[in-house]
This record gives sequence, structure tokens and C-alpha cells, in this order.
Amino acid sequence: MNHYSWTDIGVNLTDSSFDNDRNEVIEQAFSQGIDKLIITGTTLKESLAALHLCQRYPNQLYCTVGIHPHYVKDHASADLHELETLVKEAGVVAIGETGLDFNRNLSPPEQQITSFIAQLEIASNHQQPLFLHERDAHTKQLEILKAHRDDFTHAVIHCFTGSKQALYNYLDLDLHIGITGWICDERRGLELQKLVKEIPADRLMLETDAPYLLPRDIKPKPKSRRNTPSYLPHIANVVAGLVDKELAQLNEEVQQTTYDFFNLSA
Repeated sequence: MNHYSWTDIGVNLTDSSFDNDRNEVIEQAFSQGIDKLIITGTTLKESLAALHLCQRYPNQLYCTVGIHPHYVKDHASADLHELETLVKEAGVVAIGETGLDFNRNLSPPEQQITSFIAQLEIASNHQQPLFLHERDAHTKQLEILKAHRDDFTHAVIHCFTGSKQALYNYLDLDLHIGITGWICDERRGLELQKLVKEIPADRLMLETDAPYLLPRDIKPKPKSRRNTPSYLPHIANVVAGLVDKELAQLNEEVQQTTYDFFNLSA
């Protein structure tokens, strides 16, 4: 399984759970065939930290820069201007994680909407793809994306766990879909297991969302319960079975899609 090269499109490597062994986690991922990692930016500070990490591993680590809907309330408009300066840095491959999260409303919905539209505009101005989050906000998020669809190049719904209707709505807008270890969950992932074969090969990408979403069927379970990018081949194996493809074919398709989306070179 390890002779394929993979790209983890969403890993929270700046998370404090990696503070004691970040370099080891990165090296272990490389040894497991994950030769490119895209670090998720969730605040201005984390986006900067992600960028600094990328600069230590050129052509292997990349990052997104953005402000997650949870943290919008902690950012002023000046932070969005600073975000726009980061976009031009080498290693930055997308704007995000941005979008709407009405599940917990850790930031007021109106502030989330304002920040989301501002980040859509940054992506449009710089012709950068979008790395999108959405939870319990599908109707509003879809409405905003539709209104701006002619402006931005492309976008991925990261960690998709939605309904068939939501999937089709996103695919109708020509969006990409990111699949995580959620699909390995025999309780919560059942609908996604059925839906994944509906995602066209040139729209599907894979991610761990580490340290979150440890695949439930990993044996033996790590004592820490922490997810790492090394588990990406496991997720890929599960997806290959669900879409009825050889792992080699899935690998080739997913890597091509990922490289095209993020404008990466082999």
C-alpha cells in the first residue's frame, strides 16, 4: 500500500497536539507515502504558523490561509488585509478554511457571512482556490457561493459529511469534495459510504483533518486517539473499496485531481 504517493489536502499541523512531535509526524507521513501535506489555516496566527512550517519543507508542505467561521469574532478587518498579503507567499495554495458554521455559532452568523464574503473576494482577486467549511448552514452557504460563482476559480468542500442533495448542489456548482476518515465510521459514516461513488473522479480529494477524525476502524487504535496524516492510505483503501476501483486507479485519479486543483507540480 505504501508504494503510492498521496497528498493530504487537510491537516491541522499547527494544532497544539503536535507541539511535542511535529517533525516526527511529518517524517512519518513521508515514510508512509504521503509526499505532500496541505496545512489548514484557521486564524491569522495559525495561517502564519502554517506558512512558516511550509518554508521549512518546500515542495512537500503547502498551506491554506484563512479565518475559520468559529474564529471570525476574534478578527478585525485589518486581519483580512493582512491575510491578503499572505496569499502571495510561496507555499500558499488556497484561501480558507472559510465558510459558515451555524451548528455552534461560536461567532455570530452575520459576522461569519461578512468574513466569508470577504475571503471569497480575496480568492477571486488572486485567482486562488477556496478551502471551504460548512456545518448546518447549507442553504445560506449555497446562496453565497452561487452569487459569487463566476468570480472564483474553484473550491473544495472540505470534510464533506452532508446529504445527497447537498452533494449534488455542490457538484452542480462544479465544486470539489474532500473526504476524510468520517467515511470509516460504521455509525455516522453510512450515508457518506453510499454517496462517495456519486462523486466524479475529477472532483474527489482525500484528507485526514488530523489530529481530528481518527478513522474508527484503525487497528490497533493509537492510545492518544490522535489522527495523523500517516492514516491517509487507510482512508484511501476504504474509499477504493466503496467506489469499486483498484487502489492504483484511485491513486492516479485523486493525485491528478489534487495537483490540478492546487496547481502543484509532481
